[in-house]
Amino acid sequence: MSEDRYPFNDVEAVWRKKWDDEKAFSVDLDDDSGEHKYVLVMFSYPSASKLHIGHWWNYGGVDTHARYLRMNGVKVFEPMGFDSFGLPAETYAIKVGTHPKTVTEESISFIREQLKRIGAMYDWDWEVVTSRPNYYRWTQWLFQQLFKHGIAVQKDGLVNWSPTLQTVLANEQVINGMDERTGNPVVQKKMTQWYFRITKYAEKLLNGLEDIDWPESTVKRQKDWIGRSEGTSITFGVDGHDDTSIEVFTTRPDTLFGVSYVTLAPESDLVKQLTTDDRKAEVEEYVQTALRATEVDRTSTTREKTGVFTGSYAINPINEERVPIWVADYVLGSYGTGSVMAVPAHDQRDFEFALKFKLPIKLVIRPVKESLDVEDMTEAYTEPGIMHNSGQFSGLQSDVGKKAVTEKLETLDAGKHTVTYRLRDWSVSRQRYWGCPIPMIHCEKCGVVPVPEDQLPVVLPDEIHDFRPKGTSPLGALEDWVNTTCPTCGGAAKRDTDTMDTFVDSSFYHLRYLAADRDDAPFDKERMNRWMPISLYVGGPEHGTGHLIYIRFITRFLHEIGWSPVAEPAAKMVHQGIITKDGMRMSKSKGNVVNPEPFIEKYGSDVFRMYLMFTGDFRLGGDWSDDGITGIDRFANRVWRLVNRFPGDTEPSDKLNKGDYPEVVFRTLHNTIKSVGEDLENLSFNTAISRMMELVNELYKWLGEENDGKVNADAVRNLLGILIRIMSPFAPHFCEEAWTRLGGTPFVFQQEWPSYDESALVANTITLVVQVNGKLRDRIDAPADASNDDLERLALASEKVQGLMEGKSLRKAIVVPGKLVNLVVG
Repeated sequence: MSEDRYPFNDVEAVWRKKWDDEKAFSVDLDDDSGEHKYVLVMFSYPSASKLHIGHWWNYGGVDTHARYLRMNGVKVFEPMGFDSFGLPAETYAIKVGTHPKTVTEESISFIREQLKRIGAMYDWDWEVVTSRPNYYRWTQWLFQQLFKHGIAVQKDGLVNWSPTLQTVLANEQVINGMDERTGNPVVQKKMTQWYFRITKYAEKLLNGLEDIDWPESTVKRQKDWIGRSEGTSITFGVDGHDDTSIEVFTTRPDTLFGVSYVTLAPESDLVKQLTTDDRKAEVEEYVQTALRATEVDRTSTTREKTGVFTGSYAINPINEERVPIWVADYVLGSYGTGSVMAVPAHDQRDFEFALKFKLPIKLVIRPVKESLDVEDMTEAYTEPGIMHNSGQFSGLQSDVGKKAVTEKLETLDAGKHTVTYRLRDWSVSRQRYWGCPIPMIHCEKCGVVPVPEDQLPVVLPDEIHDFRPKGTSPLGALEDWVNTTCPTCGGAAKRDTDTMDTFVDSSFYHLRYLAADRDDAPFDKERMNRWMPISLYVGGPEHGTGHLIYIRFITRFLHEIGWSPVAEPAAKMVHQGIITKDGMRMSKSKGNVVNPEPFIEKYGSDVFRMYLMFTGDFRLGGDWSDDGITGIDRFANRVWRLVNRFPGDTEPSDKLNKGDYPEVVFRTLHNTIKSVGEDLENLSFNTAISRMMELVNELYKWLGEENDGKVNADAVRNLLGILIRIMSPFAPHFCEEAWTRLGGTPFVFQQEWPSYDESALVANTITLVVQVNGKLRDRIDAPADASNDDLERLALASEKVQGLMEGKSLRKAIVVPGKLVNLVVG
C-alpha cells in the first residue's frame, strides 16, 4: 500500500467485510448491564433515486455521535430500516411498467449496500421493512387496537382529494392548499373514510411537549397545529325549525350583541336543510362552485368575499334578535363547527362581507380612550375594549364581559365555556394499491368486523395487473380477494379495499425495531423498558406536523393500553440542516443535485463523510463545494503519512510522559481530546474536525515531513494512537486501518475514549504583545503566571524596545494581564 496517500480502495471494503464477518456492530438488546442509549435517524424511503447527499449528511453525522457514545462505554442501539410502502415506488413502477414490489425490493438491496459504505454501526439483524408482511401484520394489529378502543372509526366526512394522485390526503400532507408531493391543487370532497381520532389526544399531545427536549421551532409548530383555543360555544336557534340549531365557537363572546348574520360553510350539512325552496337553485350552484376552490383561495385575505343567502334566519340567544343565515366560502367545514357568528364591526372578514352585501355593522366594543363611530370605520376594530350597545353588559371591559356573557348563556342553556382545537382527526384511508391493506370486513348483517387476529396479516395481493390510480381503490377490482366470509356470522362479506396512509407504518417503527426478531408479538416490553425512550431522534423539520405528530400520538396510545412504557417516543429531537449548492437548495429541476458516487470513487467514503461534517453546522447545513473536499483529503493524508512513519507491533499506550513532547503539542492534544468530546456530545462535528486539524498542524511543526531520529518514536506512536481514537467516529474505515498499523488490535471503535489531563489544558507560557506608543514592536514568550510588574520588566528588556527607547524616558506602562504591554515613551 502507498505510504503517501490513504488507499481507500484497498482499505474500506476490507474493513466492511471484517465488520460483517465478525458481527462487530451486533447489539444484545437483552443485556441489562450498563447505560443504554437508543440513537435513531429517520429511516429512508427506497425510491428509485437511491441515496442522495442529504442522507450522507444525516446518517454520517448521527453515526459519528453514536460511535462516540459507544467508546464512552454506553450500549448503543442504532438500527436502520426502510419506509417502503407509498406513492414514490408506485408512481415509479407505473412509469417503468414494473410491479411496485419488484421496484421496492431492488431499491432496498441497492440502498442497503450504499448505507454500508457510509460505515455506520447498523446492526442489520434488527432491520424493518414496512412493505413486508412480517411488518405490516403489526400495522394491521395496531389498526385493530385503535378500532377496539374506539379510536379508529369509519365515517362520512369532507376530505382532501388530490385529483393528480387520485387519492385522499391527510391535512398534514396539504401545504397551502397544494399536495405536498406534486405541488398541485387539492380539492374538498365528501367520502366515507377511516379516521384515527387523534383529536381525543389533543390536550395530552400539547402537555407532552413540556416533557421533551425538541427544537423550539417544532414545538411551536405542533402547538400551532394542535391550535388550542379557549372560548364559548353558543347555540343559535333557527326560526321555524324548532328541532334544529346552529353551534358556533367564538373567542369573543363579548361581541355577541354585534352579530348581524350567521355564516355556514358550503360543505355544512345544514346548508341543504336550511335553504328555502326559493333560494335552492342559487345556493346549490354557489356550493358547487365554492367546493371547487382550494382552501388557500377560500381563506385568502385579498380575495373578494362571496356568499349567498339561504332564506332562513337564526335567533341570537342573548337578545332573541333574528339574523339572516348565509353561506360563504371563507368559512371552512374542516375548522371549528363549520358555522360562524358574524360580527362585522369586530372581525375583518365579516366586515368586508357585510360591506359587499350591505349587511348591518353594529359597533358593540369601543376603544377605552378613543371615540369610534360605525360611519367612520374603514376596517374592523378587533382589539379588546369596553362593551357598548350590549344591554346589561354595556360598560364592562372585554375580559370581564366575556366571562359574564358566557355565564348568562349557561343560565339560558344556550352556551358554555369551551376549549377547542384546530387539530382534526387523521384520515388514513387511501385509494392506492401500494400500501398496507385495512384489516376490516364489511358484512351487510354484522356491519364492520375486524379480520380475526390469528388471520393477520391480510396480505396485499401481488397478482394485480392494473394498479394505476382511478379514483377508487385498485384492490376493488380483485373480486376473488375482495369477496370473503364474515368471521362473525359466516355469511358473504367483502374486504375493505382501501390501503392505509403510510404515516401509519412509520408511527410505531421505533418500537418494532426492538422486536424485529419476534413474530409472536408486535413489541418486546422488557426491551422497551430497557431502551425507551429514544435518546436522540434525528430527522428533517418538514416532518414537524406530519410524522412527528403521528409518532407521538401512537406512542401515547400504546402507552395507555399498556404496550409502551413511555408516553413520548423521543426524549431529544434534533433537525439536521440542509446542504445547498452555490447557495441554492438542490433539486433535479435546477440541475444542481450532487451525486455522492463520483466523490466516493475519487476520495473514498471516509473523506466524503468527513467533508460533509466539516461543511457546516449539523443543525444548519452548509454549502457544497466540489473543490472544498480537497482540504479534508489533504488532512486525512497528512494523518496517514504520520501513521506510516511511526508504525508499531504493540498497542499504543494511553500513558504519555509529558517530557517526551513539546509543551504546545502536549497542551494541544489534551485540549483536542476535551473539545472534540464536547463537540461530539453537541453534534458540532465541523468544529471538532477543526480541532483535530489544529493538533495535526502542531505535530508537523514538531516532527516535520521526515523522521530525523531525534524524537522518541514510541512516544509519537502513543500520541497518534490517541489521535486515531478521537478521529475514529468521523472516519471509521480509515481509523481501523491506521489503528492496526500503529499496533492496535481491532476494533478501534471498541476502544475507550481517551481522557484528558485538566492541568495540561492551560499554557505554561503566553505570547506577550509589546507595543511602544500603541504600535506593535515585538512578541515575546512570557510565563503564564507572571505578574504585571514582571511583564513590564520583560517588555523593557526586549532588544527591539531598547533600541526604540534610546534618548527617551518611560512615561507610563499599560499592562493587559496575559496579553500585552503598551509602553508610553517620550
